[in-house]
Formats: sequence, C-alpha cells, structure tokens
Amino acid sequence: MATLTFDTLKFANRLKAAGVPNEHAEAEASALAEVFETHSAELATRDDLQHLRNDLKVLEDRLDAKLVQLEQRMTIKLGSLMVVAIGVVAALVKVL
Repeated sequence: MATLTFDTLKFANRLKAAGVPNEHAEAEASALAEVFETHSAELATRDDLQHLRNDLKVLEDRLDAKLVQLEQRMTIKLGSLMVVAIGVVAALVKVL
C-alpha cells in the first residue's frame, strides 16, 4: 500500500504566511494530517483499480454474449413472423 505523505510544517508555514494566526495554522495542519492518516487506508490503490477494470471486462464480455443471444432470438422471431404473414396473405389471395 502506498503511503500518503503530508508536510504539516510546510502547510502551517504557508498558512502563517497568508496571515493565519500561529496557533490556528498549527492546529489546522495537525487536524488535516490526522484526516489523511485516518482515511488513507480507504483510498483506492492501483491494484484496486486493476481489479475493478478486470471485473468490468468480465461484465462487458457477459453483456456482449447476452446481446448476441438476444439478436439471434429477435432474428428468429422476425423470420417466423414474416413466414406467418406471407402465409396469411397467400391464404387470403386464394380465398378472395
């Protein structure tokens, strides 16, 4: 797991240079470092993203297969419908 580095001193000095009071700047830097430390485990890593890509590829392949099956079924149904329609027209021509 990659570690997230945060320079609290540099951050506090930037805040001080921008006019933030010393105690406030140090407290804000400390709080932000704590947030990074607490939630860094929840960040996605490259491995996490690669697993996600692999899972999405599997789902995409399954969806493609389902779409091919659906296309085949629709083609068969359309062909059947055309045969029935031609039969009905032929029967009506003979009767009339």
